[in-house]
Amino acid sequence: MPSTGITGIDHVSLLVADTGRALGFYRDVLGLEVDPERPDLGFPGAWLRVGGATRIHLLELPDPDAAREAPAHGGRDRHFALAVTDLETLARALDGAGIAFTRSRSGRRALFCRDPDGNAVEFTER
Repeated sequence: MPSTGITGIDHVSLLVADTGRALGFYRDVLGLEVDPERPDLGFPGAWLRVGGATRIHLLELPDPDAAREAPAHGGRDRHFALAVTDLETLARALDGAGIAFTRSRSGRRALFCRDPDGNAVEFTER
């Protein structure tokens, strides 16, 4: 198979109904830094730094899947995963913010939650 030169994930885009509310989760609870270099894209949103050069793009746009019924456990849904150094510290932060989560059903050191817009997020201890 030929090499395509893919070296990693640059960003993940998430649809949100309210950028400020989403920042309350991603910035204020998870501690991600807002990237001020986001250009004017013609709609509200934010870019968040995750580790090195990876970012999460919050897009305040209509959600074409808004009526979709999502499974209760985010591991059985579309999701993205963030690596964490201490899962229990994260679990306490989520508890403190009143954010429900589930543990990995496989026994891995991982948990899942949903952001304020229902996007599933996995956290895996590394």
